[in-house]
Amino acid sequence: MIGVVIPAHNEARRLGRCLKAMAAAAALAEQAGQAVAVLVVLDRCIDGSAQVCARHGVETIAVEAGSVGMARRIGAQVMLERGAQWIACTDADSQVPAHWLLSQLACTADVVCGTVHVARWQPWQRGALRQLYLSRYEAREGHRHIHGANLGICARAYARVGGFQPLAAHEDVQLVRDLEADGAHIVWTAKHSVATSSRIDSRAREGFGDYLASLA
Repeated sequence: MIGVVIPAHNEARRLGRCLKAMAAAAALAEQAGQAVAVLVVLDRCIDGSAQVCARHGVETIAVEAGSVGMARRIGAQVMLERGAQWIACTDADSQVPAHWLLSQLACTADVVCGTVHVARWQPWQRGALRQLYLSRYEAREGHRHIHGANLGICARAYARVGGFQPLAAHEDVQLVRDLEADGAHIVWTAKHSVATSSRIDSRAREGFGDYLASLA
């Protein structure tokens, strides 16, 4: 089974697009014979995120972690307890391509680190900020970007290093660094780039949104 974990903190505005894209990816994987379970970890949500998940028929678990690292950790543990052999992670403000899950598995690796691209730049971002971002981003095979919005991990490798740490930020980077130290086979690919938001009022501090804000 592939266990998909999506942390969310008050993401009702964007979560529907995320889940619609995820449904397409899950359907394609299931057509290829893979079992897929999707779990949204609602972390201190006080908006309509739970209702959005219900409309899309997606399972949720509510937590009071206040930490994206803990939210991912809890979600991954639930998936592992259900027998997931592969953990796929993305974010509630992102949309995966339809071949996302199958492309991760095709890498035959312990860890697959994918790229992201901005789905829609805001009008004020389309000039110098966009150009600066693109000049610094390596959307190619062998890149060294790490994004929680586009990450896949073999369950055995994940368990060996103790999984996501309960960090407020950079839990994805810490996990990959732990896996590197453990000798995991890591593939760095741009073959299944995930579309993400260009917002700078990000829910997780020190994440992608804060990076864009720093460039601005």
